[in-house]
Parts: sequence; structure tokens; C-alpha cells
Amino acid sequence: MRPSPHRLLALLFAVALLGACSQAPAAPPTTAPAAAPPTTAPAPEEYVFGMVLVGPTNDGGWNQAHFEGAKYVETKVPGTRLIYIDKVNPADRPNVQVEQAIEELISQGAKFIITNSAEFADGTNVAAAAHPEVYFLHASGDAVLRGVAPPNVTNLMGRMEYGKMMAGCTAALQSEAGKIAYLGPLIDPETRRLVNSTYLGAKYCWETYRGKPADSLTFKVTWIGFWFNIPGVTLDPTRVATDFINEGYDVIVSGIDTTEGIVETNKASQAGKRVWAVPYDYREACTQGEAVCLGVPFFNWGPRYAEIIADARAGKFTPQWEWIGPDWSDINNLETSMIGFVKGPALTAENAATLDEFIRKLADGSLNLFTGPLNYQDGTVFVPAGQVADDKTIWYTEQLLEGIEGQSAP
Repeated sequence: MRPSPHRLLALLFAVALLGACSQAPAAPPTTAPAAAPPTTAPAPEEYVFGMVLVGPTNDGGWNQAHFEGAKYVETKVPGTRLIYIDKVNPADRPNVQVEQAIEELISQGAKFIITNSAEFADGTNVAAAAHPEVYFLHASGDAVLRGVAPPNVTNLMGRMEYGKMMAGCTAALQSEAGKIAYLGPLIDPETRRLVNSTYLGAKYCWETYRGKPADSLTFKVTWIGFWFNIPGVTLDPTRVATDFINEGYDVIVSGIDTTEGIVETNKASQAGKRVWAVPYDYREACTQGEAVCLGVPFFNWGPRYAEIIADARAGKFTPQWEWIGPDWSDINNLETSMIGFVKGPALTAENAATLDEFIRKLADGSLNLFTGPLNYQDGTVFVPAGQVADDKTIWYTEQLLEGIEGQSAP
């Protein structure tokens, strides 16, 4: 028998009551014509929206980026209020399913729910079907694309492929050993395409700007088995990062939700090793190790969250599968760009200038790294020669590319 979600979830939210008082204007003198009282727009009715996060709100990565995006909504859409449940994962809440967390938020008044993990896809759709009066946004999903989403579900993801190309280029420009390591989470089409994007950026910059052959670049990925460390279940990312460094890899690019990659790289640097890191997800991630940080590709969820929630509140909700890239006029504009890249303090001025040139090529379309010939690890064709991969081909990436060391399947 499934226990009640109210017994499983200790998290309760107090619903704030907003009150307003006004003072009538003083009556005009009797000798003057009565003036119409000033009109004041009524305060908007409170609109509660909820968020279910797979990890903690302060993880310095994926979940913190989402959480801050939701807080941005509160500042931009008048009358909105966020309630949330974080750490909905097998380690922190082993008996809680996403549907149960959603039910708790709806019971507290949420009219719109954001869920932020690929593992929440099915549960989000189940809850949406049970609550057609509530709108849902599943971040990173593709149920709308596949035609299996209820009509009150929309999907949103950022084209982090561009951010990862920048990460790979940065790593290749700075590496002295020509050995780049990728700290991977679990294996699925999303994570494979991000590893491939990182490798393509590294390979291009290694050959084009460093003038070295591709086969002299070593690129290795190790998967820990989940988005972050679960003791006894996943590989320990601290140990994996340490092993990379001991094996001679001098740049660690992170693909996990948390900051072990840059933390361990920083420790190794303090011990005298020439090593660098490229963290992930969250704009401020370099603060975990500024001396070794080459930069961070980050998600900026807030502006699009605000637009979608404002539309839903106004009765204009439109189910979509959205995969949004940078604002190429300014990739780090926090009001317009969903994907950005902050250069880190450890990146040399020369390499920063070269990275800018690389970004300009991506921006003007003169460089598309998903142009064939590109083959998978097993030699099968990913993109034929002379062709450019379309969105679905990239989205449903089946393997890692030739040239990458590491597993393509669990």
C-alpha cells in the first residue's frame, strides 16, 4: 500500500495572506467642483507556483540555477509566489515519488508546477493528467515532441551544446598535457550529446588554434551513475576527479550537478599541480576554485520561466517543446540569454581572446560543429559527410563520438 504523501513529506508551506488598506482622499472644498477620486489599479491576485527539484537549492549547480530562475519570476511577475520541495531523489527522500511532491504543492495552492529532472518525466505527465486545472513545465523533457504529453504540459531545455563547445574549446586552449577529462553523471541522450559537444569544441580548438593533430588530444569521460553523488550507489565524484588528476589529465570538465570537479582540482593546484577545471550549470560556480577555473557554461532559466508563467496566468498557456540557445548579441545578458559562458580567472588573456573568436564563429553560423563526417564510437555514421545534423538527430544522440574514451551505454 502506498503511504499518503502527507506522511512522507514533512515540508509544509505557510500561505501568506496579502492585505491592503487604503485611505479615502480628503473631500474637496465645497466651493470647488468635486474631483473624481484617483484610480488605483487593483493588486493582482496572488499566483502560487511550485517547483520540484531533484537536488538541493544550494548545490552550486543545476538545482541552484533552477531555483534562482524561479526566484527571478517572483521579481518579474507581480503577485507570484514560489513554493518548492527539493532533494526529491533516492538518497534524500527514498520513498517519495515526484507525483507525491506535486500533490503536496498543489494542496498548498500551486497553480503551476515546474519539475527539473529527466527522471521526473513520467511522474510529471501522470500528475498533469490528474490535475488538468494546473499547468506544468518539465525542464529537460521531450514529451511534447514525442506527442505523449497531456495538454497542460510544456517542455523547456537550453541548448547547452553551445556552452559545452565553449567549455571544450577553453579546455583545449589551456591544456598543457593535451589530456581532458569529463566528469559525467548518468548516461542518456542528453548527457551523450553534451559530452560530444564538449569533445567537438575541444577537437576544433586543438587543431585550429593550437595547430596540433586530433589524435594527439586525449579526451576521456567517466560516468558516476547519477546527477550527483549517492553514497553506495554511484561512483564517488571526488574519487573520480582525483583519479583523473593522478592519471595526468590537466583539465576536468564537469557534467554533474555539483562541484566536486572544481573542488578537487583546486586542492590539487594548491598541492602544486598544474591543473584546471570547467564547472557547470551555475553562473557563480567558479567561486569554488577561482585559481583553477577556466570558465563556466551556465543556464539562465529565469526569463523564459517568467514568460511562460505570465502567459499561463493570463490564460495563454501553449504546450511546446522548446530548446533555446544563447542570445548571440550578448550570451551573458541575464535578461535575454538562456545559455551563457563566464570566463574564469584562470583563463589566460590570450586564450580568452581566442575563445571570443571561436564564439563569434558559432554566433554568425560560419562554424557548425555538427557537420559531417562524424562517426559514433562503433564506426557507424552519425552525420554523413557534407551534411549538418538536424535537431532530432542531435537530441536523440545514441553514442559517443569516435575519439572519445568512455562508455556510450550503461
